[in-house]
Amino acid sequence: MTTSPHQAHGGNAFTRFFAHEAAGGIVLAIAAVLALIISNSSWRETYEAFTRIPGKVDIGGLVVLSKPLLLWVNDLWMAVFFFLVGLEIKREFVEGELASRKQAILPAAAALGGMVVPAAIYALINLGDPVALRGWAIPAATDIAFAIGIVMLLGSRVPTSLKVFLTAVAIIDDLGAIVVIALFYTDNLSLGMLAGAGVGTLVLLLLNRSGVRRADIYIVVGLVIWVCVLKSGIHATLAGVVTALAIPMRDADDQPLAGALEHGLHPWVAFLVLPMFAFANAGVSFQGMSLGNLFEPIPLGIAGGLVLGKTIGVFDAAWLMIRSGLAAAPAGASTRQFIGVCMLCGIGFTMSLFIGGLAFQGLSADFEAKLKLGVLGGSILAGLLGTLVLWRKEISPA
Repeated sequence: MTTSPHQAHGGNAFTRFFAHEAAGGIVLAIAAVLALIISNSSWRETYEAFTRIPGKVDIGGLVVLSKPLLLWVNDLWMAVFFFLVGLEIKREFVEGELASRKQAILPAAAALGGMVVPAAIYALINLGDPVALRGWAIPAATDIAFAIGIVMLLGSRVPTSLKVFLTAVAIIDDLGAIVVIALFYTDNLSLGMLAGAGVGTLVLLLLNRSGVRRADIYIVVGLVIWVCVLKSGIHATLAGVVTALAIPMRDADDQPLAGALEHGLHPWVAFLVLPMFAFANAGVSFQGMSLGNLFEPIPLGIAGGLVLGKTIGVFDAAWLMIRSGLAAAPAGASTRQFIGVCMLCGIGFTMSLFIGGLAFQGLSADFEAKLKLGVLGGSILAGLLGTLVLWRKEISPA
């Protein structure tokens, strides 16, 4: 068996990775719950004022950027998250679980199924509403921190092979989300700024080809690309991915470079970036709402896609690969455990909220409330069902 992707940078890197994800998932949940409590209390106006705190970048009296806190979190802080995602994707495909076709085919097929089926369910439910259809990709996302946090809390009830499978599916899912954002969730393009981002990307490529092995140089160029992408109409977080993919795996002394960055960033992203995103975005007032609101087309499409679509899409696609002999089943895992992990892929939370924010950007608060209701309801239900299925141990292999 090949080295686990998370063992590549030290004997207990695998353990450290999952420890960060598990603890980060708990902090993420606390941040989301806190936002919900405050949004439904007398502190609601204070919470909303907090998300609107202005911030600007001023160079020599020239205001380069001016945004409220919520957009700084969603555009800049999440670019750091996508930078980490880019490092994970590169490591997986270069020396990790996705480095060979045989290793990659099962989670790749599962991730694809887990994106197509939820999107189809959402689209079918919202077929008559062209505005609502803009949210078709919302239930196609998986929140790696929450999902892995649950499997780590379940301990030995989830075999290591399924933990690796879930991680690979979530990472490929993130790659799919990046493609979807780039292709479908862009505003009117500024060709000048897009050209500037292209020049910056070319500089990154030249640095890589020239053997430059200093991460700070790549990050400085990446910041310039971030500004250009932000002003181009394409979502700025993509600059984080482009920068990460350009950073060499090893430095001039043949020591891990991309891996060291990934290891250093993990706690910051897990315990600060993602919880801050959750706190700033999860707040929704339930005033005037009832259980019936969950069955309106948008929240129902999101929840149905996350709970049913993810489970069906991930499991069926993986089952087809295994039955056809193109891939091997995760070692030591029962069918029940495999289905339980597929259910956990329906925890969309962070990425679903992020994509939903892009899909319904500029629309009324009603769309935002429906988005959050569907994402929170679907993610919680998927997490509970997956946990219940995985709770009882089984010894019979699939």
